[in-house]
Amino acid sequence: MSFDTKNFQRALITGASRGIGRAVALTLAREGMSVILVARSQTDLLAVQSQIQSEGGKAEIFPMDLADLSVLPQQLQSLLNRFGPCDVLINNAGIAHVGPLATLSLSDWQRVIDLNLTAAFLCAQAVLPGMRQQRSGAIINVISIAGKRAFPNWGAYCASKFGLMGFSQALAEEERQYGIRVTSLCPGSVDTPLWDTDTVAVNFDRSKMLSPEWVADVIAYILRLPAGAVVEDLTLMPAVGAF
Repeated sequence: MSFDTKNFQRALITGASRGIGRAVALTLAREGMSVILVARSQTDLLAVQSQIQSEGGKAEIFPMDLADLSVLPQQLQSLLNRFGPCDVLINNAGIAHVGPLATLSLSDWQRVIDLNLTAAFLCAQAVLPGMRQQRSGAIINVISIAGKRAFPNWGAYCASKFGLMGFSQALAEEERQYGIRVTSLCPGSVDTPLWDTDTVAVNFDRSKMLSPEWVADVIAYILRLPAGAVVEDLTLMPAVGAF
């Protein structure tokens, strides 16, 4: 089953330079969608764009720091003015900060909340007018199993993801009347560069994690559903369970 190209022609993907976002961009482009790639690193975005174009796909890039909330609404509007309305939004960008809540600094707490929750809210707000006008669209919020289950030393991350789950569910209720489908996707541990960052100092067996491509395949499946069906909440776990 292929995409309904009448409804889904252009997808905006955040955190598109690496990990899940990169895998989703490649998968959707291979399905014939035009993708708009957002992340901080222009160099990494250009590499993804080049791969998509070498395979005959369509990709545009728009480097921006989604955590800079002071300018994010204006940047998103500039993106939409440049490329036009989006039929699909994949809210995927995120960070983690591992450490006990008792000693977590306010600045580190705020960085996680800003990117994982508030930026997703602003991205959804930006694309909603266009989706409402055409009375169709899909928003997939890539949350985490940490949006349903708490883990010690992941307090800020869990708070942001529980918040994103609540936002996603409320958004689904508000927007269904406009034909907009909202999905909360909660993967377990995925083998991405998240584990290589300075703020995540844990050592798991990454060979047993989900691959970004498996998550991308699930997202493609969700988008392939006919307009009369929606996956509102999906949890995808490694077969070994939570790490």
